Amino acid sequence: MFDPIAQLQLEPHPEGGYFRETYRASETIAREALPERFRGDRAHSTAIYFFLPQGQTSSLHRIAADEVWHFYAGAPLTIVEVSPEFGARETVLGIDLAAGQRPQYVVSAGTWFGAIADRGDTLVGCTVAPGFDFADFELGDRATLRALVAAHSEAQVTVDRLTPA
Repeated sequence: MFDPIAQLQLEPHPEGGYFRETYRASETIAREALPERFRGDRAHSTAIYFFLPQGQTSSLHRIAADEVWHFYAGAPLTIVEVSPEFGARETVLGIDLAAGQRPQYVVSAGTWFGAIADRGDTLVGCTVAPGFDFADFELGDRATLRALVAAHSEAQVTVDRLTPA
């Protein structure tokens, strides 16, 4: 039986789910060469495994770099983005291309996003460049995000589902 938490040595992630960093480039980019939104030197790139059990969510959060999501195994995963421009947008990460799923998806830097495992357990990977650092990670606050998408009532339901009470 496949137990990704044990077999891949995953740990709880602050946003929900489980993760393990699998790659961190040995070369770094100096803070002075990066955009102002970065608070220090960064590795060229990083990669993680991310496992989200069925029924769990990844809370709305944002990071300073683009994040590429890769589908590996299990059920399709719904990635949700929220913004004042479009409210809430969903992309399904999976391998059923005929159903509109995508095996890879990019979340742009600074975008509020989360994920929902409503179809079953899912194992994905995330690659970030410049590399991820928790100094660039921000969990969403429900009141702040509700105000951000105030013009989109359907997005408020999404915010409520993907932020801690």
